[in-house]
Amino acid sequence: MKTLFAAVAATFLGVQGTGAMAQDNRIDLVRPDAPELAAFGPEDIGVRTIEIVNPGQVDILKVEAGKPLPRYDRKLTLEVWYPADVPDGTAASDYTDVLLRDGKTKVTLHGKALRDAEPKKGSAYPLVIMSHGYPGNRFLLSHLGENLASKGYVVASIDHAESTYDDQQKFGSTLVNRPLDQKSVLEEMARLSTKGGHFLSGLVDTSKTAVIGYSMGGYGAVITAGGGVTKAATDFTWGAPEGTLEIHLAGSESHEQLIDPRIKAVVAFAPWGMERGFWDEAGLAGVRKPIFFVAGSVDDVSGYENGVKTIFEQSVNADRYLLTFENANHNAAAPIPAPAESWSKVDTLDFVPFDHYADPVWDTARMNNIAQHFVTAFLGKELKGDAGMSPYLSLVENADDGVWAANEDGSFKPEHTYWKGFQKRTAKGLSLMHEDAAAK
Repeated sequence: MKTLFAAVAATFLGVQGTGAMAQDNRIDLVRPDAPELAAFGPEDIGVRTIEIVNPGQVDILKVEAGKPLPRYDRKLTLEVWYPADVPDGTAASDYTDVLLRDGKTKVTLHGKALRDAEPKKGSAYPLVIMSHGYPGNRFLLSHLGENLASKGYVVASIDHAESTYDDQQKFGSTLVNRPLDQKSVLEEMARLSTKGGHFLSGLVDTSKTAVIGYSMGGYGAVITAGGGVTKAATDFTWGAPEGTLEIHLAGSESHEQLIDPRIKAVVAFAPWGMERGFWDEAGLAGVRKPIFFVAGSVDDVSGYENGVKTIFEQSVNADRYLLTFENANHNAAAPIPAPAESWSKVDTLDFVPFDHYADPVWDTARMNNIAQHFVTAFLGKELKGDAGMSPYLSLVENADDGVWAANEDGSFKPEHTYWKGFQKRTAKGLSLMHEDAAAK
């Protein structure tokens, strides 16, 4: 009897497992309880992979004491999502051979974009530059890449050299190169947008650019927004060698030159560095771009009270927001849902790769949807000048304090203060702080 039961169970689980696997690894999930602006927009989505080069950069890995700084041409791979003309009935393309956190396992992701689709020409779209964590890859925030492209943005997501799953090198390279990579992508996208015959020609309006970064990408985004690093940070023996981080020193001419007027907004998920002494009050006073921070209240990598929240509080010269997921850790809202293959142990890591993507408390798709909602509102307001987005950002600070008060016809009563765009009972465990730039 046990043998028969086991056989039936194995068959059932095998069928169920196959069906489940077919639904796994999706980056385009929108839950029924997602807030309003998480929904995909009206545009079809194309995607292409391009290679760019930032010439003449300091080769951090080869720096030697007392010797001239070595230079190299820094190569970056970009995944670019864009509004496209997709024939009716055309199936989306899979993202194949995407590496997991172990740097070896290849998986297939599923979304809505069509590989090499014809761009939807006729107008130029704002640019969004996306920057992953350390280590990471250009697909780590791909749920946001597709979502924003469907709403009329061109999104360029970076594989940061020497900082990817299969090319994780010394930390100093990441410290120096993150903001430089972000700036070089902006320059190259601007060049390609005027290059005749290129698919990006006429498609990108780089005068309206946003930078979105997660963890070390968030660190780079804060620097790009104007937050220069401390002198102490440039001298850390475990950091960037031979003073190479001084290029981002607060108050320096080199850091000031990095601040680009084309960048109109910044989103920083769990930006790293505050608890390690990379910023202080004076350096963060240099942040001058509208900036939207996202954090988990128990982040044990970037820190919360003395980490992300302090960065928010001390960026006094920027219009700024802080969205907090109560009891979420470092992976709050940014990474894609953990691919099915990441649930298994690997020999090369002392943790299950699943942990790199997931949160112990919050469902990842739920967090992704909330991030998509707020990033849509924030970029709509800052890049597109859409005044209709402001009410989605003007909320009672603690979501649990919001009052749902509706009439029978669905209209809201004057005492209704529930978070705009959230369904009844769904704005839980969240807070949104907002501070205007200090008067000058």
